[in-house]
Amino acid sequence: MTFARNSKYKVVITRNAKLQLTQILQYLHQNLRSEQAARNVRDDINETRLRLADMADNLKLCDYPELRALGYRTIHLRRHRYFMLYKIINGVVRVDGIYHDLQDYENIFSNSL
Repeated sequence: MTFARNSKYKVVITRNAKLQLTQILQYLHQNLRSEQAARNVRDDINETRLRLADMADNLKLCDYPELRALGYRTIHLRRHRYFMLYKIINGVVRVDGIYHDLQDYENIFSNSL
């Protein structure tokens, strides 16, 4: 999934991040039985992608040393407790994960490297 307009960066959502998003939306829709919640999170993700295309380099590097050393940053959704883990490579923003604020994303992501 790629997204770009007249922005500073092209945003690419990796296969892993797409899978995570699908799992989040399925959980909201099927387990919580809230189609509206799933739509709202999806819309918030899309709006966050737009913001990321314009401001990816303005956000600070991760606090977790291992991820900071690899150039990772996060951007939080405005209306939900999720965020995207991304890095900038040759002018392209690559979103490698989408996590809930309460997840131990540092260890989850580091163990997948």
